[in-house]
Amino acid sequence: MYLKLIIVNFLGLSLIAGSALACAATFDDGLRAITRGELSALENLLRKGLKVEATDREGDTLLIHAAKEGHPAIVNALLATKARIDTRNTLGENALMLASLRGHTEVVKILLGAGAQVDSGGWTPLMYAASTGRLPIMRLLLARGAKIDAANTAGQTALMAAAREGQTQAVALLMAHGASVNQTAPDGMTALRAARQRNHDEIVRILTRVGAKE
Repeated sequence: MYLKLIIVNFLGLSLIAGSALACAATFDDGLRAITRGELSALENLLRKGLKVEATDREGDTLLIHAAKEGHPAIVNALLATKARIDTRNTLGENALMLASLRGHTEVVKILLGAGAQVDSGGWTPLMYAASTGRLPIMRLLLARGAKIDAANTAGQTALMAAAREGQTQAVALLMAHGASVNQTAPDGMTALRAARQRNHDEIVRILTRVGAKE
């Protein structure tokens, strides 16, 4: 009898462990489908019970992965299954921010149309787009009311990010929309100082010409 109880308990634990592994594998399969752009495969996994709000160790949801990979159809499908649009990962990044960073314009349009927040504290989609020179996305975000001089927790703005990364056209676009060239972070960082530290001479000239100061 005692031996039977041990065997039953062992089998029960094995089933629980097997179930946990199956869930983990299903999530991995979901990520694989997203990476490959396989919409039908992902929809099949969702029908089989894959949770739309499941996350990986970094806190990335399926929607964040789809936005990051730039798959509009998959983003639409996940939103149709009520995926939360503004969920942030452990780094504070959400779907709109990562789509903006990587220049996935169509995904950005979908997310904005579905009500994604353009400003929600900390780093913003505009900062991410400016740092990589994604001009069409910057225009979309600004048209949706993105705060041009919003600062992250370090006090840095989109203009500082663009200047630091040498994105000359992004700097010009932000200035054309009225970005403050002399906004200063608590550590004394300005757009001009950011550009000078990275030896972005053209941006230094542009900022100096309009009276920017270090």
